[in-house]
Amino acid sequence: MSGHDAPRSGLGPRRLRADGVRGLVSETDVQASDLVAPVFVDATTDDRQPIPSMPGHERVPVDEAVTRVREVLETGVEAVILFGIPESKDAEGSRADAEDGVVQRATRAITAETDAYVIADLCLCEYTDHGHCGLLEADAAEDPRLTVRNDATLERYRSVAVSQAAAGADMIAPSGMMDGQVAAIREALDEAGYGDRPIMAYAAKYASAFYGPFRDAADGAPAFGDRRHYQMDPANAREARREVARDAAEGADVLMVKPALPYLDVVSEVRREFDHPVAAYNVSGEYAMLHAAAEKGWLDLEAAAYESLLSIRRAGADLVITYFAEDIADRL
Repeated sequence: MSGHDAPRSGLGPRRLRADGVRGLVSETDVQASDLVAPVFVDATTDDRQPIPSMPGHERVPVDEAVTRVREVLETGVEAVILFGIPESKDAEGSRADAEDGVVQRATRAITAETDAYVIADLCLCEYTDHGHCGLLEADAAEDPRLTVRNDATLERYRSVAVSQAAAGADMIAPSGMMDGQVAAIREALDEAGYGDRPIMAYAAKYASAFYGPFRDAADGAPAFGDRRHYQMDPANAREARREVARDAAEGADVLMVKPALPYLDVVSEVRREFDHPVAAYNVSGEYAMLHAAAEKGWLDLEAAAYESLLSIRRAGADLVITYFAEDIADRL
């Protein structure tokens, strides 16, 4: 019998699933350097405040921001994204660009005392007394057309971006989904001498039901209405291509999809269509639901968390913002 006539094993793809070779042919992985850890800094407290809907996470006072970031770095994660809870709020979110604002103070301390890469989230929802992401229409509470005044809000974003860069932020991440926000921020940074600071655009940010725990964490829930007038309709994928293309054309350096898991099709599409680095935000609701299921004994938390992050990376995300960053990185 010739070699060509030899009987074949019934095995096919399974031959490459054996121990030893399995890892050699693995297509995707998760590394600590792929992850960004959110950090909540609270100017209203002197003590760490646990976030009940996000087990394992806390708001930390400004004086503990450096300590908190060092805890992140010890796990191998190299980057953090900062969210601030200010000492006071008003209709314009005036504390968002204050020199002594919560994120500005924390950023100066973190960049002076650690090697962390600091990303500053840029939005007004944590800083406004109405909880929306920009300056409001006059009748926004009663009968809004688009709720937030787009161009007036862009002027605020320009100022906030320059303030964050001046404090030492390595990257600016505008999340408000205002039309033209990337162009406005890019121009403001360039004019102020911060042309070297990249922008990570929340390019396709959906009006999602998965943000609930974050709004507890950052004290940023709208006082009335919702954010449907400026965040994307979850039904729309083609629109995401238009949104992302606009941000890319305006000078975004990194393109983000938020949330991650319910929108992996969008992450994959952005990866195919654009040559920019792609980010995905594994949001608070995705984190909380895995914790809740694990507490019931319905799944293995660590395994499910890793599989979730692996799926986000497989869809095409180069970096993942996730509340699991420290736990997963510490076990890699």
